Amino acid sequence: MASLALVKTDDNARHDELIQLVSFLLADEEYGVEVLKVREIIRMPTITKMPNTPQHVEGIINLRGKVIPIVSMRKCFGLPENENNVNTRIIIMDVAGGLTGFIVDGVSEVIRIHSSEIQPPPSLVLSSGVGQEFITGVINHAERLLVIMDVDRMFSDDERQVLGEI
Repeated sequence: MASLALVKTDDNARHDELIQLVSFLLADEEYGVEVLKVREIIRMPTITKMPNTPQHVEGIINLRGKVIPIVSMRKCFGLPENENNVNTRIIIMDVAGGLTGFIVDGVSEVIRIHSSEIQPPPSLVLSSGVGQEFITGVINHAERLLVIMDVDRMFSDDERQVLGEI
């Protein structure tokens, strides 16, 4: 006769994996992206402007022989522009198979969290029609909210193609 277990095992506990995020600042708000997407973080170089590019594309840079398009996160999010300062950084990320640089107000830290800590974004945020499907969740980390983004879902197919052609 088979014995019944007195303690139920929690299947979710096995799926509670450790996730590492790079956190960055934009207009005094904190965001996070998966650390595996980040290739490097650099100081602001001179950006070469490109004609006929979308408004959020600041231009291009040459990074060790590679031409990389640079995108303003502030413009992507509809935030007012800000003067670059000593904290301003470009996060070089792997987006849909190519490298893209994102200008942010500052990079904070690498955060380790458990996937169970991630809460889904409020439905009101996702239903606002602003195209915010790239927001994958929110966590409460050290008494502050951090918005988690998936940069692969940030651009439409057409926008990805434009970035790839730059």
